[in-house]
Amino acid sequence: MAGHSKWANIQHRKGKQDKARSATFSKLAKEITVAAKMGMPDPDMNPRLRLAVKAAKAVSMPKDVIDRAIKKSQMGDAADYMEIRYEGYGVNGIAIIVEALTDNLNRTASNVRSYFSKCGGNLGTTGSVSHSFDRVGEISYPASAGSADDMMMAALDAGADDVESDDEGHWVYCPVESLSDVSDALEKSLGESTESKLIWKAQTLTEVDLDTAQKLLRLIDLLEEDDDVQTVTHNFDVPEDVAAQL
Repeated sequence: MAGHSKWANIQHRKGKQDKARSATFSKLAKEITVAAKMGMPDPDMNPRLRLAVKAAKAVSMPKDVIDRAIKKSQMGDAADYMEIRYEGYGVNGIAIIVEALTDNLNRTASNVRSYFSKCGGNLGTTGSVSHSFDRVGEISYPASAGSADDMMMAALDAGADDVESDDEGHWVYCPVESLSDVSDALEKSLGESTESKLIWKAQTLTEVDLDTAQKLLRLIDLLEEDDDVQTVTHNFDVPEDVAAQL
């Protein structure tokens, strides 16, 4: 597996803090509604809904907002959202995966294509870049949860495949189908995690220069600001000297 991208996680956390609170809640509420509509409206009986609710709680979404999103899934007039994945390339061939929930495929496809074009990239066909990523479960813990060795032992005992640690925290990786079980086992031994989710994990990371980083970050900003886009994943990393200039 690729080395853990410290830059990506710092940016991810900063993004959560900097984004408009209402926009973040809106995307999370959409995922909760879709998860509840596709399965049981009870998080204990629906692994995807359980993950969605946990993600919402991680950013302090009020319980009544979470409950409304679940109830909305059971209403006859709830929108029918479709899951769609776009794959493409940013400048210098950087691979990017965009996951969206939309009630209008034409609108979303047009918007995503325009963002890539504006930033010197282009959309590819399904499968054109996902072969460079692994679909895995990721469970995050703060650095205070324990040493790297302790985390590795706990993760392996819980059925995980790998752990990556740095000064910022620990990231436990496991097979997609084991995410719920591994997360529950870790919670018993280490306490509640910061986040549990399914991700696309780059098999290798490509370091970029300042100009490339600026163009790629603009593309990611445009994508993440779109209401239909849920996640954006890439395979680039920013060296410390370049990060300092940003």
